[in-house]
Parts: sequence; structure tokens; C-alpha cells
Amino acid sequence: MDLLERDDELAALGRLLAESAAGGRVAIVSGEAGAGKSTLAAAFAEAAGPRAHVVWGACDPLLTPRALGPLHDIARALGGRLRDRIADAPRVEVFDLFLTALDRPPQAARPVVVLEDLHWADEATLDMVAFLGRRLALCRALLLITYREEEIAPDHRLRTVLAGLPRGLTRRVSLPPLSAAAVAEMARRAGRNSPDVYAVTGGNPLLVTEVLAARTEGVPPTVRDLVLSRLAALTEPARDVARLVSVVPAHTSAELLAGRAAAVDECLAGGILTAKGDGVAFRHELLRRAVEESLSPVRRMALHAEVLAALSSRPGVDPARLVHHAHHAADTAAVLRWAPVAARRAASLGAYRQAAALYVIALPLTADHPPAERAALLEEYADAAYHGGLSGEAIDARRRALALREELGDPRRVGGNLRWVSRLLWWNGRPDEARAAAWRAVRVLEAVPPGRELAAAYSNLSQLFMLAGELPEAISWGRRALELALLTGDRDTELHAMVNIGSARWNAGDRAGIAELERAHEQAAAAGLDDHAGRALVNLGTSAVDACDFATAESTFDRMVAFLSARDLDGYTRHVLGHRARLELFRGDWRAALDDAEQALTGPPVPGPSLVPAIAVRLTVRGRLGESGLLGAARDAADRAYRSGEIQFVGPAAVLLAELYWLAGDDERAAAEARRGLAVAERGGQQAGQPWFLGELAFWLWRCGGLEAPPASTAEPYRLLITGEWERAAAWWRERGCPYPEAEALSGGDPVAALRIYDRLDAVPAARRLRATLRERGLPVPRGPRPATAADPTGLTGRQREVLALLAEGLSNADIAARLTLSAKTVDHHVSAVLAKLGVSTRGQAAAAARRLNIGSSPHVGGTGDS
Repeated sequence: MDLLERDDELAALGRLLAESAAGGRVAIVSGEAGAGKSTLAAAFAEAAGPRAHVVWGACDPLLTPRALGPLHDIARALGGRLRDRIADAPRVEVFDLFLTALDRPPQAARPVVVLEDLHWADEATLDMVAFLGRRLALCRALLLITYREEEIAPDHRLRTVLAGLPRGLTRRVSLPPLSAAAVAEMARRAGRNSPDVYAVTGGNPLLVTEVLAARTEGVPPTVRDLVLSRLAALTEPARDVARLVSVVPAHTSAELLAGRAAAVDECLAGGILTAKGDGVAFRHELLRRAVEESLSPVRRMALHAEVLAALSSRPGVDPARLVHHAHHAADTAAVLRWAPVAARRAASLGAYRQAAALYVIALPLTADHPPAERAALLEEYADAAYHGGLSGEAIDARRRALALREELGDPRRVGGNLRWVSRLLWWNGRPDEARAAAWRAVRVLEAVPPGRELAAAYSNLSQLFMLAGELPEAISWGRRALELALLTGDRDTELHAMVNIGSARWNAGDRAGIAELERAHEQAAAAGLDDHAGRALVNLGTSAVDACDFATAESTFDRMVAFLSARDLDGYTRHVLGHRARLELFRGDWRAALDDAEQALTGPPVPGPSLVPAIAVRLTVRGRLGESGLLGAARDAADRAYRSGEIQFVGPAAVLLAELYWLAGDDERAAAEARRGLAVAERGGQQAGQPWFLGELAFWLWRCGGLEAPPASTAEPYRLLITGEWERAAAWWRERGCPYPEAEALSGGDPVAALRIYDRLDAVPAARRLRATLRERGLPVPRGPRPATAADPTGLTGRQREVLALLAEGLSNADIAARLTLSAKTVDHHVSAVLAKLGVSTRGQAAAAARRLNIGSSPHVGGTGDS
């Protein structure tokens, strides 16, 4: 296949195929419609020949995309258990079967997975891409993705998925338009003299090809004119075939065209259609749409009805296709028959937004249906919307279902909907309304014989108390839920209540809660209840950070993130990364903290306050490094946090604002923010971290001159500092490897030592304030880092130089982690950054660079760290 001006792109794909022998690679091919993305992929597959085993999957422009549509295409090609199980197996099993199939390509062939037109992808397909991305290093395959740049908005989830692919394994290939010279060469090869072709087509390869293939001279002004002029040259039976094919996205199977062989052949010979799979298709979506849009509304509906009738009688047709044609045929009965089927299938595969969209199509058509039927459909829609991140829509649907259940006098389902409304309101940062709905659910369900619904309502109330720090109440209601769940055999609620009780005990400082959470995690994981298993670890680890129990937090995070990622629990993962970033912030690993915070904040918007910790870390690091203009974002985060009323969110946001104002020299505003947050901490009951958030906010208020004595329950290092025992406070933080808090303590009595830490951390604003204070007091002011040594030509931070020094000694990542009191994940971050900054690819090359730069271990390695 001869392509003009695509040699560099083909070469890039060839290199990635070769590199995939050492671990998976990703090629992201983008360009406008008609830029030649599919043509490039086909040319690459042809050039690779027997070196590659290429499987293809494509997304379709249906009304609502098929759930895992591309993987269904691939499963048919790969066969085996993947083909047999894809229709009914759980999504995790399907993804694992896909990976297994990629590990067993034909002998001497490298697996190549081509996923076309991901701008039309459903949610489950994007999850599959993210799943593959996390495991690419293990499967030694090449993943080739194509998408249209103009089709994805800034908030399109494809952007998030692509950004999350491993950077070192991913290459982007953008296809520009052809040059005027290339278009002239194509015209010459076609035997045409069309000087206006480039001006009209802009060098778009598809349009150039179609114009040059036209039988008439001149250049049609639009794609529509071009296609319709070619269509006019066909007989009427052939035009009818083209019109039928135009209403079927992707391709039209041979069965739909039975008895029309001669007309199909005429379309193929005339260049209108091309063979594809077991049928035919337009050569590009732009051409198909041009014909479809030329149809009258009446003819278009009739053609969709014809296709629907043919497909409905065939087994195994994806119900999303049937919904597409039923909708465009205005067949209400068919939409109501197939939309819920398609929605349930999409939800079972994790394509919750597509499921919600299908319910939205069906629901307006049920106005004259019985209330029970409408309520059930609304409840299903609410579930899909909730899991798809559409919480506002979920609340509205639950309330509409609730009204119908009340009209029907169905107290069990009334109580169930009230419990869900409660949960959704909390998730949206409306805790008072959530608690009111929770109490109402309990009252309604206690008026009927007790059952599973009441157990779940008790457990929901227990969770709300636990989140609000009302821990005795959380335990009491959790035990009620547990007892009733055991009586009714409700394993789901039993585990939910176990997590609530263990979390409440741990938050109250009872370390027996750790064992309870571990037990709940193990039992939930064994039962396949991943949400409960994940929540148990999440509550254990995040509460440990709140309570500055860094050892427990670190050991929990290492396995927690792996557990959540393996099960695609992305909502939990993003929340957890924000808390791990807080741990890394304490430890002085600012680069790792920023990396985790940015990853947590990369993705669809999340209502409520769950991402406030990540926002606080990101803004704190930037502020400590001297960046300005952060207060607006900090106030927005604080607004979200204060609406929740929970110290786990208010604490980080209030500390952030106090610190930013203090760094800016505005002690009065800093004190005001600390005082505001302190009021929440003081009424926080026994909630996890309450003594710590209370202590940190009291410290800021004291630092700004607004406090003389520490409040009761203030955590030890803050109490020591406020009462003048700065040496003991500094030692407390030093023993735990927390350099910045240590410097804050030292600044009250040993400013020279504090400045050394600030300077190593590059904490310029804090160092500047401390030097200014020393000048005001007429004390000697140690100079800052000398320019000759402050600017490291390698760009390595102090912590990265320490890592490089130990790497040069031959230490493994695990050994470096132990020496520096860091997590293995953090060391992995640092080693990757060191290799990138030095421009080397191996540890040996990095060690050689360290020797050239005279970077060796120092007696201070393992002491106070920096980023």
C-alpha cells in the first residue's frame, strides 16, 4: 500500500512494534475525519506481515454506543473462551480472558490490537483501554488507538484515559493534511488535471481520493455533492442498496442484503461501497452520513424500520443496535422492549453512562404505563446514573421513583428509595439532608415487619454517624444492622455494617478496629463484594493518614491501590490517591505528592468533597514552592469542604488556606481561616484525625498570635510546640521522617536548622519569612543556597540526588526505600524521574552519570528528606 507523506508515521509504528518485544507499547493515532487513520493502520498491518497478529475492533456512531463493541469484534476474530464468554461473563473475567488471548499469539507473531474511532467509545471500552494500559508491560503487545481530534471535548473521558496510559510506553502520532505537492502527485497518478483539488479539499486525504475518483471533471464543493453525483450514475436498485446501507453505522451484513447481489456488485464497482467483514460499508463515515442526510424523513424512518425488522429476528444481535433503529423508526414498542435490555447489559459491563442514556430514551415513553413499571425503570436508571457519576440525575430519578412508590403504598420500596436518596445526598455534599432522609427511611421500615431493607437502612445511618465523627452512635446502629443482616441472611449489609463498626472503632483510636477492618476486607474480597472490600481498606488507610499513623497508612496504601486498580474501582482510587499524597506531603516527598494529587484530579468532575484532600495537597506544594494566585482555587475547595461539615475534608482545606495566607504575609486572614476550621474540629467528636486537625489548626492560630494555650485533645507535637517545647516537637517529626513540620517546629527555637531544611526543600516563601523575622529581631541571617550550587544542571531535586547516590551504590529500590524511610512506590517515582532527567534508560547508565557528576552518598542520606 503506497501512502504519500506518511513514511515517518509508518516508521514510528514499526519501531513500537519492535519495542513491544520488551513490553507492551501504545500508539495513539489522531487526526481529523478523513485524515487517513484507518488507512495508516491498514498499511502498517500489511507492512508488518507475519511479524504481527493484528486484531481489529471499532466503535460505531450509534445513538448509544455498544457496550464493549470493539472487544466483541475482536472476540470473534480471536475465538476461544473470550468469544464464548464475552456475552455473559463478568467484566473482570472478560478483560482477563482478553489478556490471556494476547499472551498466546501465533508463533513468532507479535499481538497488535487496533481500536478504531475511540471518540465514539462507550464507557466500558474506555475502562478496557485503561485496564490494558495498567498491564501493558506484562503482555508484550502493541495497542494502536485511533480517534478524531475534533470529536472529543476538553472534558471527554477519552482524554483522561489517554493521559493515564504509561508515558514511557506511549507514542502519539498526529496525521496532518497532505501538502499541495502530495495532492498534485495524487492527481498525476490518477491521470487528472485538477488544479483546484488542494484548495477545495485542504489536503484531506479522503476528500482528495474521492474527488480524484469522480468521473466528471471539476471539483464538487461538498462531500454530499460528491457522493450524490456518484450515486446518480447508478441504477435505481443500486441506489436503493446504498440508501439502505447508509442507515446502518459501521457495516451492513450480507443477510440484510439478501436477494440484491447484482445491485450490491454495482455499488462496489462504482466505488460507492466497499467490502467489509461479512458485508459492505461506505468507505468512510463522512460518505455514509452524506447519503443518510440526503434522505427524506419518511424514507429514513422506513429504512430503519426495515433494518429493525430484519435484525430483530436474528439471534445474538446487540440490543443497542436494535434501540438505534427502533428510535429512528419511531417504533415506541420496540424502544421500550429493547432499551431496558440494552441498558442492563451495558450496566453489567460497567458502561453505566451508556446504560443511563438508554433509560433516558425509554422513560419518556412510559407516561401511560402502570406506576409500578415506571418506578422500577426509574430505580434502574438511578442505579446506572449513580455508578456513572451522574449523581444529580440519580437523585432526581430516585425521588420520582419514591413518589410513585408512596402513591402505590409500598413501604419497603419507599424505605429503600429513601436510603438511596440519603446516600446520594451525602455524596453530593449535603449531609443534613442525607441524615433527614436516612431517619425517614428507618421510621418507614420500622413500621413493617423487619427485613433486609431495614438492615440496610440501619447500616446507612451507621455510616452517616461514622462519617460525622459520632462514633458511639455509629457503632450502636452498625450493631443493629449487623444483627438484622445475620437474621435475614443479608451478606451485603452484614459486610457494610462490619466496615462501619470497624471504621468507627479505629477512628475512636481503638486499634482493634484495624483488625475488624482487615477481617471485613478479607471476607468481602472472598465473597466477591469488591466495593465493601475496597471501602474497608480505604477507611483504614485514609484514617491512618488523618491520625498521622504513617506506618499503618503506608503499609495499607501499598496493597490498597493495587487492589482497587485491579478491580477498576476508580472512584475509590482517586479518593485514596489524594490521601496518599497527604502522606507523601508529610514525608517531604513533594514530587510524589504532586504526582498522586494530579492523578487523583485527572478524570470526570466529582460532586461533593471527596477530592478536597488531593486539591489541598496540590495547592500546598505549589504554595510552598512559591507559586502565587492559588487562593481562588483554595477558597473553592474550602467551600466544598465546609458544606460537608466533616473534619476529614474541612481540616485539609482550612489548613491550606491558613498556610497560603501566612506565606503571603497576611497573618490576620490566616488566623481567621484557622479559627473557622478549628470550630469544626472542636465539635468533631471522636472522629479520626480530630486531635490532629485540631492541633494543626491550633498551631496556625497560635503562630498568627491568636492563641495562647492548646485546646484539650490537641495532638502531641502541636501541643508541645504551642507550649514552647519546640525541641521535643521537632524531634517527634524528625523520628517520623517529616521534614517540613520539623522545620516549622525548629523555626521557633533553632532558625538556622529550620532554614537548612527549608532550603533543601526549596520552600522559598517559608525561608523568606523566617529570614525576614530574623532581620526584624536584629539577629544574624544565614544566607540561602549559593547560586552556583542551588541550580543543579541536571535538574535533580535534593531527594533525587540522594536516590541517585544510593542507586550508584548498587542498592535496589526496596533497599533505597528502607534507607530513606520511603515507600517503594515513592522510590519508583524518584528512580523514573532520575533516569528521565539524566537522559538515560538503565540504572547502570545512571550510576555512571552519578560518578561523572561526583554525586555520591553523603552522611546525611536518610535524615531529613526533601523533594
